[in-house]
Amino acid sequence: MSQGAMSSSAKTKSTSAPLTFEAFWRWLQDHRNCLLRVGSTDVVLMDNELLHWDFFEEEDGTAVVQAIVGKALVGEAIIERADVLFVQASPDLEQPGSQAWNFELIGGSREENYPLFSFLMTHGMEGAQGHQVLKH
Repeated sequence: MSQGAMSSSAKTKSTSAPLTFEAFWRWLQDHRNCLLRVGSTDVVLMDNELLHWDFFEEEDGTAVVQAIVGKALVGEAIIERADVLFVQASPDLEQPGSQAWNFELIGGSREENYPLFSFLMTHGMEGAQGHQVLKH
């Protein structure tokens, strides 16, 4: 069953209410050093101590996430805003007991939706107090 088809009573308490892409994108700008991984079916970018993240928007509104080492572009994810219905956040199930959260950008239709991109963060939106601001 897709997440969009799940009734609110069937959702776990650990899944947050859906977010708009705009709200997630604004929050992400302030937490670039908390990003562990971003991925889709086409690309997976993993954090590294030498890597830094850049986020920006192109003139047409397309959101871009870049992984950069020094001055060299290692990879990028290009997100078409119009394709994102909402963002669903939940604790990372791959690392039980960690503070990491997975933010899935959901596309498709309201009836049949699917993840377009996944952002693994060191914390959820409410767990940011006292987190590390500088990576290096």
